[in-house]
Amino acid sequence: MLKKAIIVSVAAWLALATLACQTKHQVETVHKVEVAPMHITIDVNVRVDKALDDFFGDLDEAEKELEDKTPQ
Repeated sequence: MLKKAIIVSVAAWLALATLACQTKHQVETVHKVEVAPMHITIDVNVRVDKALDDFFGDLDEAEKELEDKTPQ
């Protein structure tokens, strides 16, 4: 009789232990996210102007050097 009581109590503890190890997962529906279009204006003229000044500045300096070297 004592063996049956031990077996029953061990089985009960195992049943309780397995019930305590439950996990619950809940997945919520994803709401639709609206993305508005973005308009970006970038002014690159300053960069181009500087690059042109550098390019033509070298030519202008070379021209001045040639004018200085040529007799008038």
